[in-house]
Amino acid sequence: MIIDNIKSVVFTEKASRLVEESDKYTFNVDLRLTKPQIRQFVEKFFNVKVLSVNTHLPPHKKRRTGSSQGFKTQYKRAIITVKKGDFILKSFDKKSLTNTNDSLKK
Repeated sequence: MIIDNIKSVVFTEKASRLVEESDKYTFNVDLRLTKPQIRQFVEKFFNVKVLSVNTHLPPHKKRRTGSSQGFKTQYKRAIITVKKGDFILKSFDKKSLTNTNDSLKK
């Protein structure tokens, strides 16, 4: 099922800034997903109009356990631009982000 291939939402400072400034949401997705599949899932599941999907592969991170060395699981990061006024996540909408930032400044 395609919902299993959407791994997580990325909550970083840069991702929050992208939501505030340009209605872009960031997700970690499975490597096998293509841009049309990601677009189709987001439009159906979140009921929004997707304008563009940008993807990239972050670099591998090394992990060491004892004498053996390996890498963390590789994933793909998708940055999804939605139509102005559409929200994917209610906790990600601009008003709540602005209110949170204002309360942190006090």
